[in-house]
Amino acid sequence: MSAPGAWAILRAQKRKITAQGALMNTSKMNLRTVTIGAALSAIIAGHLINVFGWRQAALFAVGLGAGLVLYHAAFGFTSAWRKLSVHGDSSGVRAQVVMLAVTAAVFLPLLAGGEFLGMELRPSNRPLGLSVIVGAFVFGIGMQLGGGCASGTLFTVGGGSVRMLATLAAFVAGSVLGALHRPSWEQAPGLEPVSLLGEFGLAGAVSTTALLLIVIWVGSLRFERRRNGVVGSISSSAGTGAWLTGPWPLVAGAVGLAAVNIATLVLAGRPWGVTSGFALWGSKIVAGLGVDVASWGYWQSPANAAALEGSVFANITSVMNFGIILGALIAAGLAGRYSPTWRVPARSLLAAVVGGILLGYGARIAYGCNIGAFFSGVSSSSLHGWLWLVAAFAGSAIGTRMRPWFGMAN
Repeated sequence: MSAPGAWAILRAQKRKITAQGALMNTSKMNLRTVTIGAALSAIIAGHLINVFGWRQAALFAVGLGAGLVLYHAAFGFTSAWRKLSVHGDSSGVRAQVVMLAVTAAVFLPLLAGGEFLGMELRPSNRPLGLSVIVGAFVFGIGMQLGGGCASGTLFTVGGGSVRMLATLAAFVAGSVLGALHRPSWEQAPGLEPVSLLGEFGLAGAVSTTALLLIVIWVGSLRFERRRNGVVGSISSSAGTGAWLTGPWPLVAGAVGLAAVNIATLVLAGRPWGVTSGFALWGSKIVAGLGVDVASWGYWQSPANAAALEGSVFANITSVMNFGIILGALIAAGLAGRYSPTWRVPARSLLAAVVGGILLGYGARIAYGCNIGAFFSGVSSSSLHGWLWLVAAFAGSAIGTRMRPWFGMAN
């Protein structure tokens, strides 16, 4: 047989195996879960279009996409950092570098222009201060105890994790406490916001960001090779890797989340964020119980006051968060893995509550989480994003050591 003929047979066999794998995955789909998730999504999207317009509905759709990407790629900041520090596995961190590089490559020219199709674009650029250091450090501990970051908490809740419901509830409670205390933290020592784009222009911001990302990529590669002798792939996945049912390779998750943040910037005029929605939800609940949260300094700015007064469906962050939960619910149904376990060990549940409170409090005083402060900050060329990374990674290392106290494996 000729070589071309042999290759043709091999390719045909590969296509057959891939099709069989996809068919097997399809047969495992939980259609009831998918139908419920799709129906709820359609109802919310219809309401948003009718009441708030197409843009709000589009942002909800972006949230749905984020939930799908996060679930199918199992893209988590928490596990990635823990795997690096405990097992020397840098694959998750390298995927984050890809995510940041793709996003920054689009963000920086857009932000340098200042507008897109007539909409003003605002970067995620915050002060450099003690509040960022302490808040990010506390958040890092909470990540490992709670079992997820901000986006991770949402997509695992949508995917059916009962334990993460406790983390989310505590996350919301901690966010309210952080909102109450943030005006005091803003008086702590610190520097004004520093933007690489503002200081060095587009070329300088691009080159500096690229250099820092290359340092992380090369450093993590060398660390993993020295520790394990081999380097894990970010472009392969366990199982068939079907796009509809998953799992996806990490690099697909990285590019997908970059697309989510870019879409958020051009639709909302500012980068993606998550945790301000939690502060809003909790504060509305507390206000309903008779507490005058509107008098708190955090809610005195015009934008925050309007959010507190208005519907949660008018709030961009909340709408996208709802989308993440429902997107992950649909993804779990497509993968046939939506099966909530209601029995949670007491120590693990305690860790979820403690971790959630730390997550919420840390995010509010640090001006955001792994998405709003780190991902969006670095992609906007803000130095506070890099400061957040260093402090949060240190906290994550401490939190990783604390996990066994609560019966949690590393």
